[in-house]
Amino acid sequence: MYLSRHPTSFPTRYQEIAARLEQELRHYRCGDYLPAESQLAAHYQVNRHTLRRAIDELVERGWVQRRQGVGVLVLMRPFDYPLNARTRFSQNLLEQGSHPTSERLLAVLRPASAIVAEALGVAEGENVIHLRTLRRVNGVAICVIDHYFAELRWWPALQQFASGSLHDFLQERLGVALRRTQTRISARPAQAKESRWLEIPTLSPILCVRTLNHRAGDAQAAEYSVSLNRADMIEFTMEHE
Repeated sequence: MYLSRHPTSFPTRYQEIAARLEQELRHYRCGDYLPAESQLAAHYQVNRHTLRRAIDELVERGWVQRRQGVGVLVLMRPFDYPLNARTRFSQNLLEQGSHPTSERLLAVLRPASAIVAEALGVAEGENVIHLRTLRRVNGVAICVIDHYFAELRWWPALQQFASGSLHDFLQERLGVALRRTQTRISARPAQAKESRWLEIPTLSPILCVRTLNHRAGDAQAAEYSVSLNRADMIEFTMEHE
């Protein structure tokens, strides 16, 4: 619901149109242009002055930009990412009209650090599977994720993973279904290597999301992941069940 900045009980007509336009922006990509003002005014059954005031609201919020003689340009906006036990990154963004992709950057066996060992319930220094994936939305780098698995029997199959949904791959190739059981979120500046992955300036703000995933009925976590997300591109929604 769009919240008015004015001390009135109900939004004005142009604020109602701004709220509807803001919702419809989810169906546009960065770089798209909105239809002509005359078309939008006819669509919403308002005069052009009201329509312009509604667009002005979106300009102030940073969702669109007026280009003289060209039109109203749609700018990059954060993608909504609900956090719950069944969250699926790709499916969620597809439903928002976006095009998510995922590619593998790294796949190795390595000794578990103290943090990874504690998360997975193994001894420090014991070998674990480490995969790193990069996720893009509409071609823009959004997050880089380090995935750690203690079950070494999965290594031959996980070496074959190259792109797409890693959890779908586990389900299809190994019959393994994982469920999010814990999420911790913190914020910090991006380091040089991280800024290259995410294609942002060094020290840009990023959100660090640490997650535990379990198989049904197992006390020991099957996966520990650390996701580094562009803070300007992801908006997390906590969903309570």
